[in-house]
Amino acid sequence: MKVRLATVWFGGCAGCHMSFLDLDEFLIDLAEKVELVYSPVVDVKEYPEDVDVCLIEGAICNEDNLELLHKIRQRTKVLVSFGDCAVTANVPAIRNQLGLGNAESVLQVAYIDNAQHNPCLPKEDGIVPPLLKKVLPVHEVVNVEHFLPGCPPPADRIKALVGQMLAGVEPKLEGAQLKFG
Repeated sequence: MKVRLATVWFGGCAGCHMSFLDLDEFLIDLAEKVELVYSPVVDVKEYPEDVDVCLIEGAICNEDNLELLHKIRQRTKVLVSFGDCAVTANVPAIRNQLGLGNAESVLQVAYIDNAQHNPCLPKEDGIVPPLLKKVLPVHEVVNVEHFLPGCPPPADRIKALVGQMLAGVEPKLEGAQLKFG
């Protein structure tokens, strides 16, 4: 039976997913062992039930992220904070340091103060999900089993973590790299 794997992209740059794609030939080996059930690289609209492992890229920035993250936690056995944005909130959390105080101020700066053309706030519901007061790393919202740091984590570190998990070995960080084998 294949491991049911999901990957998710919240507030971040997609660099972690690009690094995942840098697994090159290992992706072929991985395809034999996992079923990719949800990811930005596949066309699945609803997060499924009974997911074994989910790699979560990005910080939690808005209400949509928060809602999906809770659903993921309920439906997934093992969560991995995948990259520095998920682990620490990293670059998306710069918003927390701007002293703007609230989400409306962030939107004012982004859509009006710094606009070069047509400064205005988005008016239709659903264009910009309601922002959280503060950008959060994943573990500040839900329990996370494993952390895979890096901006982005290098492909060999991803391979080591995933390889350990598929082998039924508890993943361990040792020095700058995960050891496997």
